[in-house]
Amino acid sequence: MNERAVAPGGLALVEALVNTLDVETGRDALDTPEGRAAHGLAENEVAAARELREALRAACLAHAGHRPAGGPPATALDGLLAAAPLLVTVADDGTAALRPAAPGTLTSRVAEAIAAAVADGTWARLKACEAEDCQWAYYDRSPSGRRRWCSMSVCGARAKMRTYRARRTTAG
Repeated sequence: MNERAVAPGGLALVEALVNTLDVETGRDALDTPEGRAAHGLAENEVAAARELREALRAACLAHAGHRPAGGPPATALDGLLAAAPLLVTVADDGTAALRPAAPGTLTSRVAEAIAAAVADGTWARLKACEAEDCQWAYYDRSPSGRRRWCSMSVCGARAKMRTYRARRTTAG
């Protein structure tokens, strides 16, 4: 959807990966050479990237209080990230950071982004749209952190219209 701003820091990578699949149309950017190149993927890495993408979508849905319909549970992400261990590195000035043990892989970059987002408190604000025909990842910048849709003008309006029509049908 177009009314959202890009997620901060490394979460932009996670958001972009989840959004490589347009659930409504079924179009998958990972099917194209450009889409694979945008994520640094070789063609033989696409299946693993799709598995990671859907586990991330499940986590984003969980952040918004939803369960994925037929997809993996949010805990599936644990097993995938176990293949990308992070190391604590300390610089000469004493600052510490988490770095991938095997940098360069998509899973390692995602693990590093999630660890940084957990540390700065932004991980739980990366959510997936409540609309089953959308599930677009978005960063919730609302003050209360309780946003439900990627776009109020599209998915939110559709949901509210369905609720309105259901009430009118019940009342009529």
